[in-house]
Formats: sequence, C-alpha cells, structure tokens
Amino acid sequence: PAQKRSLPRPLPPEAASKVVSLDQALDEEPWIAARNTAIFALLYGGGLRISEALALRRSEAPRNAHDALRVTGKGGKQRIVPVLPAISAAIAHYLRLCPYTPGPDSPLFLGTRGGPLNPRMVQRAMEKLRSALNLPDTATPHALRHSFATHILASGGDLRGIQELLGHASLSTTQVYTEVDTDRLMAAFTAAHPRA
Repeated sequence: PAQKRSLPRPLPPEAASKVVSLDQALDEEPWIAARNTAIFALLYGGGLRISEALALRRSEAPRNAHDALRVTGKGGKQRIVPVLPAISAAIAHYLRLCPYTPGPDSPLFLGTRGGPLNPRMVQRAMEKLRSALNLPDTATPHALRHSFATHILASGGDLRGIQELLGHASLSTTQVYTEVDTDRLMAAFTAAHPRA
C-alpha cells in the first residue's frame, strides 16, 4: 500500500522572523553571524534549498533592492527568484564583514577558512538557533523553505506562483502545502461554495 506522505512542518511566522533577523548572536564572529543570517534570509525569503544557496557565486550576489536571482535547482532546472530588499541588505552586510575577497567565480558563502561552505555548518548554525530561541526540533534550514511556501499561501498567494518560486516540476508536489494550511482552505470553501 502507498504510504501517506508526511506533511511539511513550517515555523510560525514570528519564529521565522526571529531566525532571519538575528545577527551577531550566539558567540560567533560578526562575519559568520552575518553570513548565517544572509543564508537563512535566502532560505526563508526566497524559498531556496541549502544546496541552491550555497551554489551561488559571488558574481551572482544581488546588488540592488529589487534584483532577481537565477537559481539552478534539482535536475539542473533553472528558475528566477525575486530578491526582497531585506535579503539584499543581509547579503551586502555579510559581504562587507567577510574577511576574504575571492574572485567573482568563487562561492558567495564561505567557510571559516575561506573555502566553500559545507551544508552541515548551516545545519549546525540552525541547531544553535533552535536551542537559543526554544524552537521545536522540526526547525531546520529546510523548514524555512516550507515556511516560505506556507506563509505565502496563507497570505493569499496562488499555488501556481508558489510552484514557480519553489521550482517544483509538478503542481502535485506543491499541493501538499494546502494540507498544512487547512484554515485558509476552509475559509475559501465557505466564501466560494454556494451551499456553504
């Protein structure tokens, strides 16, 4: 028999806001704290996967408040992701504080020794935040991507737009977020159905 698919567990909006607004916290060097904040801002504000964020090159860093990123996702599929001003500001802050100045083709996010950042370091940073902010164990970097989709859907975003932003090949993959936000689904049903 087919196994029931587990539902994504997004963070509440207040918790997600705290995660992306923390800077120079948890006894880290200022540039490392700024780097982590910029990565979390990309995951939550742009719906990127960790691998997509860490694959960005320095030349692709958003320079203006209303830039867009060309992200290469699973299967080499590319999509355009709008960049919010808060994300641009977080990345610019990180770049100002970063002690390394590699070339334009080097990774945007660097490790402590100036090499490419390991995804496990992002997960560890999230684990530290989880304990500092008393977040549940389900608060992971990938949960920020789920939070992105769920919060847009709860704010009235359409499923097709969310599919494009997440880079899902199939709409059925994106539909799982409608099961997370059942309150909005029931409200839409009662407002639209003639016999509700």
